[in-house]
Formats: sequence, structure tokens, C-alpha cells
Amino acid sequence: MSRNFYSSNYLDRVSHLRNDMEWLSRKMTDATSRLLPVWQQHNLVVSGETVSAAALETRHIDDLRSEGVEPILLGLIDGRAYFTLDVSHIPDPHEHDVLAAAGLFEDLRKVGPYVGREEGNLLAYARGINYWHQRHRFCGVCSAPTRSEAAGHQRRCTDEACNASHFPRTDVACIMLVYDEERIIMGKAPRFQGRMQSVLAGFLEPGETLEDCVAREVFEEVGVQVTDVEYQHSQPWPFPASLMVGFRARALDTEITIDEKELLSAEWLSRAELKAITPESEVQLPRPDSIARRLIEEWLAEG
Repeated sequence: MSRNFYSSNYLDRVSHLRNDMEWLSRKMTDATSRLLPVWQQHNLVVSGETVSAAALETRHIDDLRSEGVEPILLGLIDGRAYFTLDVSHIPDPHEHDVLAAAGLFEDLRKVGPYVGREEGNLLAYARGINYWHQRHRFCGVCSAPTRSEAAGHQRRCTDEACNASHFPRTDVACIMLVYDEERIIMGKAPRFQGRMQSVLAGFLEPGETLEDCVAREVFEEVGVQVTDVEYQHSQPWPFPASLMVGFRARALDTEITIDEKELLSAEWLSRAELKAITPESEVQLPRPDSIARRLIEEWLAEG
């Protein structure tokens, strides 16, 4: 099975080396190591006929870093180390000599579908972990400042009496294709742009299984009971820090009653209707880099 966008099986996260300061120092000064800067949740890319990550040499770290912001180790690919650094303190990166010469900062939500799968994973990883650091500069236990540790994969409270450790978080969301014979439910959430519709989704709650989350979210959003909840595949979704866990679920009833706080509309659409969609159609499918699109296309291919 092919992997979803923003996922990778090539990256070695080398978690056992994150506290090895001698090894990290060598990798930081290695001429082959690369740096992926992030500016205000935008990634540095090179755009042309294709879009690719703009990877700087790590010798630029000292010129780009600000006080209290440390480079973060992403991992190794074929022995080459990749780091990321938040450069949001720079007022206009496109006027910065090093950054301007390397590329443009773009929103990954805009360019993601056009980036190669492995580079897309690195850019998403860089975006997500920098987002976490930006929002955990103070301890959630005692409110004292925190500092980066473990090559950027942990923050520790600087108050010795507290000394709490904080780790990057991932918000788990279930996304589900609800089917009935030759139809699936497609809904339109207020955040969707244009004519896009998608399958249903919602966040996992404390003390809840993934299967229970699927059933609860479907009933809450469209009033339909489901059974035969089956896992399909998952996708990192760094907008800002989610893991989308994909399922199929068979509907036990078909009458739709939408939750107007969650959806503007929802309807059953057949395979024939979905396959007939053109750019001019009233309904448009989700973006091509999303797990939602893949769930729909896999179901369409079966009939």
C-alpha cells in the first residue's frame, strides 16, 4: 500500500542519539547536513515546474537563529542529517540575503500537493514541531520559561523546583467514509473553501476508542448510526498538529439530520455522481494531498 502525503518510511528519527551532544555537534557542522527553516508556519521552497524543499547548509544556523530558539533535529535520510529552525523573528525573510537567495516561504497547505512525498514529510514535520515549540515556551505546570532539550523533542521547565518535562503533542482525529451500497455521505463544513465537500471527521475524546469516535462523530454530525467500522490507513496532518486516522463505516440508516454547528450541508452521493464530477460541477472533491481524497478514490475504484 502506498503511503499518504506527509508520511515517510525513509526518515530515521534517531531518537537514541538526541541527547548525544558530541554526535549532534558533529552533525551540525557536517557539510552534508541540511537546514529547513520555518517562518511563521511557512516552509522555504523552490518553485518552478515542480516545487521542492529549499534546504540550506547548516553553517547558516548561527546567522539565522534568535535568542532562545534552538535548531531541531528531524532525523537522517541515507546518513544525511536534517535540522529545522524557526526564523519567525526575521521581519521579512524575502529581504534576508541567505533566505531570499534560497527560495520563497509558502504555506504547505498551498504547495503540499506539488511537493514530492519524502520532501513533503520533512516540510510537514518541520512545520509541526516548530509550531509546538512556539506554543510551549512556558511551563503548563508553573508558568516558568521552558528550554529545548533532546535536540528539540522535549522542553523542560527552567524552575528547578518544578522541573517538569513537556513533549510534542499530536491531536488524533478520525476521518470516515460512511457508505450504503453505492453511495457515501459527503458534507460541507463552514471552513471548506469554494464548492468542496468531503467525508466526515472529528477529534478523539479522552477515554474513547477510535471506533467509538467514528460512531459518535457520524451520529453527532449527520444523525446516522453506523456499524462495521474498519481501519484503512493514517496520515500526519500538520495543520497544525493532527494525525488523521482513516476508517470506513457502513450506515445502518440513511436519513440525514445535520448538526448545523458543524456542517452547512450533507448528502448521499453515488459512485456515478462522484465519478462524473468536473471542474464545473457543484460538488468538488477534497484536495489531492488529503487522506479524505484517498479514501474516496479507493472506494470509487471498487465499483
